[in-house]
Amino acid sequence: MERNYRSIFSPSTPQEREKNFETYWTYTQEHDGEILEDQKDLVKKKALIEEFRNNSVRSRRPLADPAAFYRNYIDMKDDPKTLDRKTLLLTCIYKFARHEWVGISGAWDAIPSMAESKTTIDKISRYHLCEEFCHVRLFHEMFRTMRLEDVKWVTPGKAMQAMYRIFPKLPEALMSAPAFVTELMGITFYQHVDALLDEVFADEPEARDRIRALLHEIMVDELAHIGQRRNFIGSFGIRVARWMVAPLYRVFFADIPEAKLLFDVDKMIEDGLAFQYEVSPELLKRSWVPSYCVA
Repeated sequence: MERNYRSIFSPSTPQEREKNFETYWTYTQEHDGEILEDQKDLVKKKALIEEFRNNSVRSRRPLADPAAFYRNYIDMKDDPKTLDRKTLLLTCIYKFARHEWVGISGAWDAIPSMAESKTTIDKISRYHLCEEFCHVRLFHEMFRTMRLEDVKWVTPGKAMQAMYRIFPKLPEALMSAPAFVTELMGITFYQHVDALLDEVFADEPEARDRIRALLHEIMVDELAHIGQRRNFIGSFGIRVARWMVAPLYRVFFADIPEAKLLFDVDKMIEDGLAFQYEVSPELLKRSWVPSYCVA
């Protein structure tokens, strides 16, 4: 039976949100398995990534100019208009994923460990970060699929590191809306990347399919993360979050020069504001949606 879904900005009561934290916690334990905290990993995710690595796929040929990727993947050195679309998309994905990696690295020491966790929300937060570290491993496998074996996850400047360290320590009332919008931006970005894969990797069908499979694993989690972060927000906060969508998307993607050549950022904003779980039923079946977003 096909379900209908409501907007991610749908109203919710405190009682509904409290119940949904419990159902999300049950879901994430079943979905990820036991936490491997010392490895920043999860049992089921670790097995999944090992399966991808043990059955690796490699592109039929290297990029036309691998040196251009390595020259520009951390910071854009060349005029991005001179880069081919494969290189542009891959450097864009790296920059997006690197922001995620820096953010979760800054948050890791700022939130309670499982042993210190006193509430379900604390435990959810620890699992959530481990999922995000697993996403970085999935992104890394995308680059290896395209024969880019030497990608490094490089820390940014001190100012950005400080910002990401401070953000998780903010009171939940201040952090909830922007944290929710960044999760929403994630799924919007992944949907737009997914839509480009057939065009950009038309001559690499096996590599394209592997990149899509890796991306879809991330998207399953990100769909659940949107609802989980939405669950922190009441009626006033969700109005604030809606207002924040356009400026946060614009500021974030302005920092990634490739984005304006690959994507229509206005359309991404429109899709974020209209988000109503219009994604593949196969992905939704494996994910979690808050009850107040199910019609």
